[in-house]
Amino acid sequence: MKGTQKLFGSVAVLPLLCCALLATTACRSMAQAPPAPQATSTLTVRITGIRNATGNLRVTLRRDGNVVDQRVVEIDAKALICQVVFEKLPQGTYAVSVIHDENMNGKLDFDSMGMPVEGYGFSNNPEKRMGPPNPEETTFPLKQAPLTTEIKLIYWP
Repeated sequence: MKGTQKLFGSVAVLPLLCCALLATTACRSMAQAPPAPQATSTLTVRITGIRNATGNLRVTLRRDGNVVDQRVVEIDAKALICQVVFEKLPQGTYAVSVIHDENMNGKLDFDSMGMPVEGYGFSNNPEKRMGPPNPEETTFPLKQAPLTTEIKLIYWP
């Protein structure tokens, strides 16, 4: 009986040792394998329709509804056009919003009637109307090829 216990005891340990050896080897090879490269792209946003060179532009880039990048950009006084380049962006669905912050207080200002007194714009240039556009109107897919999009600022009289 003692010989049988010894034999079965060592046979039962053998599969456990094999599993541990395989798991260790798999973990080592996973740790050594380089991560798969993620496809990235470049997005160029061209902003037009700027009424003057006072203040600056605040450009916000969103991906899947979350802010990815925010930039404050100086306005070219001669051309009244601005360009912002976002590099190494992962593929996905993006949206861009722009504010012409003429008084440089960091926000879009409104008059007493709730009308914006500074310029603003969104990707895909949704039509001018009261209230912000639906998020679906401003989103666009960014794939591996570089993309250039133009946003024309809106000003209320």
